Amino acid sequence: MHASTIYENMGDHKTALDYYKKFKTAQDSLVSVEKDATMSELLTKYETEKKEALIASQKEVIGQQKTIQWGAIAFAAILSFFMVLLYRNYKSKQKTNALLKTTNNELEKRNSENELLLKEIHHRVKNNLETVSSLLALQSAHVQDPTVLDAMQESQNRVQSMGIIHQKLYQGKNLAAIEMKDYFINLSENILDSFGAENRINVECAMDALELDVDTAVPVGLIVNELLTNALKYAFPENIEGQIKISLKEIEKGKLELKIADNGVGKNILENKKPTGFGTQLVQLLTTQLGGKLEEINKGGTIISMQFKNSMAA
Repeated sequence: MHASTIYENMGDHKTALDYYKKFKTAQDSLVSVEKDATMSELLTKYETEKKEALIASQKEVIGQQKTIQWGAIAFAAILSFFMVLLYRNYKSKQKTNALLKTTNNELEKRNSENELLLKEIHHRVKNNLETVSSLLALQSAHVQDPTVLDAMQESQNRVQSMGIIHQKLYQGKNLAAIEMKDYFINLSENILDSFGAENRINVECAMDALELDVDTAVPVGLIVNELLTNALKYAFPENIEGQIKISLKEIEKGKLELKIADNGVGKNILENKKPTGFGTQLVQLLTTQLGGKLEEINKGGTIISMQFKNSMAA
């Protein structure tokens, strides 16, 4: 029981009122202290939670920073690895390129030396053939028999037909092939000169520029030499004037056609000589060597054609 109640029961209302006020004051103070304690506790709890949240946030930031740092380290390591690989690859390529350059230089040097050697060989072969041709010409000057003289003249022309090929090879840029149109022109001029027919017989090369390898050009040249010689001997008797056309063209992939046509008297020039004659045998042998076949047409002159494989198209 409070003191204020006791004094009130005793009838001392004034004293009871004073004790009541003191009680209320004490009670309010106690409530205030409890409120302050509660507030303090709440504030402490808030601050603690705030600090814990801050710490958690900082830990998260630190974790993220560590993740970024490790990621950066890993990226730098991978980048460094690839840079090392690129550098090693670059150095390897430099080394390989330097080796290739050295090898190419050596190959070019060897090719140049081989070309010079081949040109020298062709030059010497051409000179040797010219020597043989000159010997035949000198010997012919002492021959009285017309048959023997003709045979020696034909042999001289055959030698010169091969000599022209070697001359073209060492003078040209391509040591493996002959431009046939230019070759036929030189060959026909040489044969016309040997017969003294350059003023009455016109030889035309009706063809485009075409190259043949040496192994094909030599037999083709010898065949053309024989057919031109036969045309001059048999197609234009008694010094009559005329024309001879030479053509060599590709009629289909890998197949060539050689054609020699004249507007002479139309004799069968392949049969004018005996079948056992050297010229006829040579033409037949060379035709077989080329895998070709000769055909002859006599109509307003003579046309001889031969089809054969083009080895350069293989």
